[in-house]
Amino acid sequence: MARRGRRPAGQGDTRESVLRAARELFAEVGFDRATIRAIAARAEVDPALVLHWFGTKDDLLAAALELPVDPSRILAGLDAESHLLGVEVARRVLLTFDASPEVRTRMAILLRTGLGHEHAAEALRDLIGRTVLTTLSDVARPDDRELRATLVSSQMVGLMLGRYVLQVPGLADAPVDQVVAAVGPVLQHYLRGDLRLPSAGTSRIRTAR
Repeated sequence: MARRGRRPAGQGDTRESVLRAARELFAEVGFDRATIRAIAARAEVDPALVLHWFGTKDDLLAAALELPVDPSRILAGLDAESHLLGVEVARRVLLTFDASPEVRTRMAILLRTGLGHEHAAEALRDLIGRTVLTTLSDVARPDDRELRATLVSSQMVGLMLGRYVLQVPGLADAPVDQVVAAVGPVLQHYLRGDLRLPSAGTSRIRTAR
């Protein structure tokens, strides 16, 4: 017996169509207002298929928020002792996103959804915590590993928001090397520098090595 649905499609086609429709609607109207029926209509499938593939809307959200790239692969093989560690992190991330329009689009949708709706933000925080922060913690200085990894992650999320979502003039069209040169030393300090306030009489924070 043929599977019910509004259009014939393979399992992979149907699943990807539903995910694409869910990402678009979550970004446009938010998690609460994006109903299963509306998602199914945009994907041109029967609503029963959405539940068949994903079970609940919460499960669909989790799948829709899946990162477009594997952070552990982007950041694999980093040298924790390198004085250019922060530069390398910034370069790898920016080159990955600049090279792929699909990755940029997916990340823009993730950020719009996660920043605009608490339910989505919670799911995205959990995902980042299990991937990005774990990877960065491995190369951070032993003291305050979690804080260091979180600072780097927040810096890069803000950078991606400004460059790819808001497309802030000056940042959106800046060459990768120029952005890396500006951001890399900041990430280096977060990962390997002294996070304590300078003592009285010290005019500046010591440079991270």
